[in-house]
Amino acid sequence: MSPRRRDFISANRADFGVRRICRVIGASRAGYYRHLATEQARAERQAEEKRTMSEIRAIHLEHHGADGAPRVHAELRARGRRINRKRVTRLMRINHIVGRHLRKRKRTTIADRSAPPAPDLVMRDSTADTLNTRWCGDITYTAIGVKWLYLATVIDICSRKVVGWSIADHMRTSLVTDAIEMAVAARGGRVRGVVLHTARGAP
Repeated sequence: MSPRRRDFISANRADFGVRRICRVIGASRAGYYRHLATEQARAERQAEEKRTMSEIRAIHLEHHGADGAPRVHAELRARGRRINRKRVTRLMRINHIVGRHLRKRKRTTIADRSAPPAPDLVMRDSTADTLNTRWCGDITYTAIGVKWLYLATVIDICSRKVVGWSIADHMRTSLVTDAIEMAVAARGGRVRGVVLHTARGAP
């Protein structure tokens, strides 16, 4: 039975009775009563779905639109909501809520095969008993909006603390040298003999 017919019957049942109206318009009286019997359950489901969508939109907004259905579902479960992942996917799809797809992963280390290999001064030993004897450097990246930001760090292997860092939207030499200069300044310039170990090569 169409919603229009159901609404017509409900609007006129007090004046003409359900039986007469159904006979005139050729509608199923049993179908109409089944609809009435399940009306409350449908209203409760719709209200629950509305609450769920409010939670989904809030989580999506809190994470700046980055989360897709898997992460939204995980966050809902972490908040104590018992909900099926397929249902979250369906609700997000029909309400046009999608996660932001980041660009392709960046490679921060590409070895130069034509360059002679640099000696491994730490001999694969990632320990140090004294400050300013062994440092390690690395570059990582993160997406901020639609841009990539690169982070270069220098860590003292003895203390496991970051002693120098630099952030930029590029991977030019200055990204690394700025981090090293900060590390040297943080240790008062007294870094003679320190070994800085890094991955080999860069794009």
